[in-house]
Amino acid sequence: MKRLILSVVTGSMLAVTAFSGQAAPLVQPSAPQSNYTQVDWQKPGVTKKKVVVKKKVVVRRSHWRNGQKYSSWKRHQAVRDWNRYGLRRPGPGQEWIRVGNDYLLVSIVSGIIFGAIAAH
Repeated sequence: MKRLILSVVTGSMLAVTAFSGQAAPLVQPSAPQSNYTQVDWQKPGVTKKKVVVKKKVVVRRSHWRNGQKYSSWKRHQAVRDWNRYGLRRPGPGQEWIRVGNDYLLVSIVSGIIFGAIAAH
């Protein structure tokens, strides 16, 4: 008798959950639609001006590229204390020169740039 009651209760609970999962979704009432448009109350003839503030971001990039030929490299004096400026040791046939605010590693023979570093 006890088993019969428990099985009926269990069956009814399973049946309720099965039917509730297949139930049609409730129709949600949609928000009432208005025929009115938004009105910006202001004096007639006065228009608002949008002020756009743009931030200036200055990014200075060196225009020197590896493999580029620098024709007037002979005008600049070679940097002999390259270690003091945090530069690597130049290879044979190369030297560091300072051009403006940049250090260039150039070939002594041809003037081809092997490296460029912005000075601090």
